[in-house]
Amino acid sequence: MSARELAAHCASGAVAGCAVEAAFYPLDTIKTRLQARLSGERVALRRGLYRGLLGNLAGVAPASALFFAAYEPMKAALRRDDDGDGGGGDGAKEHLLAGAVGGLVSSVVRVPTEVIKTRRQVGAMGGVGLRSVVASSGVAGLFVGYGSFLLRDLPFDAIEFAGYESLKKAWGEMKGEDGATAVEAAALGSIAGAFTGAVTTPLDVVKTRLMTSPDVYRGVLQCVRKTIADEGALAMFKGVQPRVLWIGLGGGCFFSVLETARGVLLPVDSRRS
Repeated sequence: MSARELAAHCASGAVAGCAVEAAFYPLDTIKTRLQARLSGERVALRRGLYRGLLGNLAGVAPASALFFAAYEPMKAALRRDDDGDGGGGDGAKEHLLAGAVGGLVSSVVRVPTEVIKTRRQVGAMGGVGLRSVVASSGVAGLFVGYGSFLLRDLPFDAIEFAGYESLKKAWGEMKGEDGATAVEAAALGSIAGAFTGAVTTPLDVVKTRLMTSPDVYRGVLQCVRKTIADEGALAMFKGVQPRVLWIGLGGGCFFSVLETARGVLLPVDSRRS
């Protein structure tokens, strides 16, 4: 993969990531507030729905670029491993592993961004900026809930990208040609996103609570036990409706913008992937 091709993938990912955040941020805010709300607590769900958006975009752009800086080379390397001439394996396992690796690499930016974003969304008045978090809790404060974030996002990225790429491949075989149009990518991305969002909701609930209430929850297992004990098992699916709606619509938007940006930025002979 040439440097130009890799840069095009990174730029396309950054544009797509920012487009989704800007378009569907209010749904994410509502989902976060539902998940962070404790039993019996009253929360204003619809007030300040764009709180923290600009700061979040400043983190989403480099995080999305980092994801594709790892995802695309890993996918290409796995293809070469499956077939020495580089034209072979392009199945779900390649996309699952490449998606997980991309999520791991981008987490160094995504986690601090997520910590600050979620605290702003739930209305925390202090310690919600980069400098204030570091001043009050040190650099480690930016990585509160890091384990739960990886527990959610590594399978999420792996499943969503593997699902989308598999759907796109199957659709291309039905059409008799490679690739997908922006409209087709939106439909396929929505399906992959909605399914992935639903099955990973419990992991998202844990991540949200660890990041917004680190003084209440001390770890993944303790958070699960306490949430179920205090609020019942269904509490692990708090916010599932706005999450599925947000990620379903967001997945459609993301992959549509991604394919459009790739069509503009990638060299013609490398647009197959």
